[in-house]
Amino acid sequence: MSDSAGASPDGAGPLGPGAGASATGDGRRRRRRRRLRYACIAVAVLGGTAVGVGWAVYAKLSGNITADEAAAAELARYEKERPTSLVRGAQNLLVIGSDSRSGDGNERYGRDTGTERSDTTILLHLAAGRDSATAVSLPRDLMVRVPGCHRRDGSRTQPVFAQFNYAFEAGGSACTIRTVEGLTGIRIDHHVVVDFQGFKKMVDALDGVEVCLRRPVDDKDARLKLPAGRVTLDGEQALGYVRARKSLGDGSDTDRMDRQQRFLGALVSKVQSNDVLLNPVKLYPVLDAATSSLTTDPGLASLRGVYDLARGLRGVPAERVQFLTVPREAYARDADRDQLVQPDAEKLFTRLRTDEPVAVERGARGNGSGAAGPREAEGADSPQPTFSGNTADEDICE
Repeated sequence: MSDSAGASPDGAGPLGPGAGASATGDGRRRRRRRRLRYACIAVAVLGGTAVGVGWAVYAKLSGNITADEAAAAELARYEKERPTSLVRGAQNLLVIGSDSRSGDGNERYGRDTGTERSDTTILLHLAAGRDSATAVSLPRDLMVRVPGCHRRDGSRTQPVFAQFNYAFEAGGSACTIRTVEGLTGIRIDHHVVVDFQGFKKMVDALDGVEVCLRRPVDDKDARLKLPAGRVTLDGEQALGYVRARKSLGDGSDTDRMDRQQRFLGALVSKVQSNDVLLNPVKLYPVLDAATSSLTTDPGLASLRGVYDLARGLRGVPAERVQFLTVPREAYARDADRDQLVQPDAEKLFTRLRTDEPVAVERGARGNGSGAAGPREAEGADSPQPTFSGNTADEDICE
């Protein structure tokens, strides 16, 4: 057989003119289709992985939160006694700081007796238009009527006139909520309980929060040694700062609540900053810390619930995030206890109930021992009371 056997005279090959070129083109197209299929498969795999990772993150953060089912059941028993919401869209959240000593390092703040009391309680009102947020501190030594409540062991307490923080000891968050609702006439829509450990983790996840000290601090009990001026506190230092009595201020609970409010203002500003909200590397540990030590009502006990709440707060300008303490004075029968100043306190509660603006400013007239009493705005057709307090945008060193 010759070398040219099977070839056409023009060298086009056995299949005629252009057959070789056509075969080559088909091969290229087949290879392109294979590469496209592989690329689509890779994208699908990566997309599925991303969705899987996203779901895993969501599930973990949601799983961090403990639903307070017992409180929900207790409140349901007394639904007919509870106040109704007057303004659609407005929300009232009760933030309860538990003094639980459980957790690493917390034994320095006292012996863990297994009995919890509310170390700090704040009523947070979110306006219906989400254009303002008002946080009202309720002193733990305020004398109030605590209703009969179910204890954790199933027994029941009797109604009593006692210090406010007894409510949490007697019947947990549900008893505290019922006490606040009876005191203010304000419906509590949601509640959050945070312990020492959760507070510290949140501050550490934010890489600390800046405060301003007028003088150096050396508090051995709180293990707090800080210079004067602007100082960035880590979680352990921040907890000592907001709880210290002996080395900061005049040693009163009034001064301590003012300090807590200023710290919360700085905390809100830090969380609202783009450095946190727009940085996933920082945002995740903040969310993880914020959710890992929370106990909330079932309506908030998911990442979606917390996100909806945070979204409402995110759009509130810092100058409209306000902090004050309920108007109060020394209790007539015991100077170490507090009582409400009336009608000042009722003016505040009425404005919160009806979602009316609450104005605060430093140095507004006070009543009794540092109470946050209102003064009437001058020259207004309908005078608006102004309460002593601060806002999240105030310079901490002024």
